[in-house]
Amino acid sequence: MTKVTLHYDLTRPLGDEDFENIAQVHATYGVARVQVAPSLDKITVDYDASRLMKKDVEAVLANHGIPIRIAAAA
Repeated sequence: MTKVTLHYDLTRPLGDEDFENIAQVHATYGVARVQVAPSLDKITVDYDASRLMKKDVEAVLANHGIPIRIAAAA
């Protein structure tokens, strides 16, 4: 397992439905942990890079309605 950690800013405050969706993200094969910052404006995702790529993780978060801010590619 190759553990990778990603950090994202959120585009809006989280609501109750978002927390339910975050719980569902944990069911995704390869996602090890999703943690919301105490300030509720950032999220951290640990995943297995031998199972998923960064774009896959971002797609899972987007499909579950998690309002992450994706940095533009340089």
